[in-house]
Amino acid sequence: MAGAEVMECYRVLTKGGINLVSEVLRGQGEFIEYEHYPKDDVYDSDTGAQYYYHAHRADSGEHGHFHTFVRNPEVVLGRPPLSRGETDADANGETSHLIAISMDAYGFPRGLFSTNRWVTGESWYGADDVIALLDRFRIDHAHPSWPVNRWLGAMLVLFRPHIEALLRHRDVVIEGRMKSRDREAVFEDRALEIAGYLPISVEDTLEGVRASVGGRRRV
Repeated sequence: MAGAEVMECYRVLTKGGINLVSEVLRGQGEFIEYEHYPKDDVYDSDTGAQYYYHAHRADSGEHGHFHTFVRNPEVVLGRPPLSRGETDADANGETSHLIAISMDAYGFPRGLFSTNRWVTGESWYGADDVIALLDRFRIDHAHPSWPVNRWLGAMLVLFRPHIEALLRHRDVVIEGRMKSRDREAVFEDRALEIAGYLPISVEDTLEGVRASVGGRRRV
């Protein structure tokens, strides 16, 4: 169902001659590195889901990437983070970063990646807690784009196993570096930006899911 949702979002955007990236950048003016698009991020006050798109890794071959979050994770999880992150300037509260989705120049996803704490200023939770937050990511309104919002939510379902693997790998990378330095030094280490990356293909993954479902014995 999530894969079908992703493909439906592609269909309605392509029919209008646009793609996911051009849609989220529509009406935003000049595209500037490191700036958030849309300017004030996208946020659902009911679910706490939040995201933005930006670019600063041109040398990696990507156009830009989406960062996805859940806001106020301490309230949702009922426990404090392992390390307290930055608070938004407008007092919107702390965030937990879920995953980033790398996009190509044609507006399609090319990979998923996890990040170190300093990249997003998040409040840091272990992989199990972040995985527990994934079900919270749902943008149930039309700003700035109904299909983009629905696509992001569906992507986090379709690629749930990949995201879980990246989050667990992220913890292994971070914990390995803590053997020689304290936690905060590792979280602020500018030499460690991307903790893990996985290339993805919506079509191949959807084909695999369909084959798996089709191969199950009906009782």
